[in-house]
Amino acid sequence: MKRLLRNILYYMLLLQDKALSYRLNKSLKHSYKNKTSKTIFSATEHMTLTSETEKNKELVKKNVEDIVKSCGGRPDKLLDYITAAGTQVYKINNADKILKVIGEDEGLITELRGLKALYLNLFTNTSFSFRTKPVFVINDKEIEPLYILHQFYKWYALKLNLPGFDYKTQQNFKKYIKRVNDKSLNRLSMEDTLALTEAVARDQEATDFALSFAKQTEGAKKVHQKMSDGGANI
Repeated sequence: MKRLLRNILYYMLLLQDKALSYRLNKSLKHSYKNKTSKTIFSATEHMTLTSETEKNKELVKKNVEDIVKSCGGRPDKLLDYITAAGTQVYKINNADKILKVIGEDEGLITELRGLKALYLNLFTNTSFSFRTKPVFVINDKEIEPLYILHQFYKWYALKLNLPGFDYKTQQNFKKYIKRVNDKSLNRLSMEDTLALTEAVARDQEATDFALSFAKQTEGAKKVHQKMSDGGANI
């Protein structure tokens, strides 16, 4: 049953990534994009995707692989790592229901502002503030390990300052990831649309990593099982 639920979860993640990517690509056909210089304009700053950015993407993947292996893929260990790195982790009873009120999901919650930030601050007993820093909020119960992997990957990408995590871009991402057929996507400025592609890319990279890890883990389990059963055909 757990395996079925996990497969459904990641099937949905892939679908939402593909659907949003499709609409972004369709929208970009009507926008100017300089593929040669790889220069884009985000909502907050002018960014040039240099070779350093590409190296950081590879660094994120390599480092997350090493961290996950050292933690044995255990969610509790990954959450301890997040806490040790300076990001608050809150385990709250019925966190999913509490977060649904402000349109957030469990896991990594990027910067919030306004009433949503105040709401979260009050529930986490942080402060009476209309702004939050990135935090992790999860249910105070067992959570699907691969979902934590997905969220951990995005958190690490955020820590390494990969593009796509600024406040405005994340607000657009959270809006359209839930309503990919919203026609207002076509009304985004070129800068906002291009910035949104970066947020989608980070989500896709996290999904790819989680799925790859799942396949590797399941493959290792099958080999171990065959060896335990005395099977030679591995």
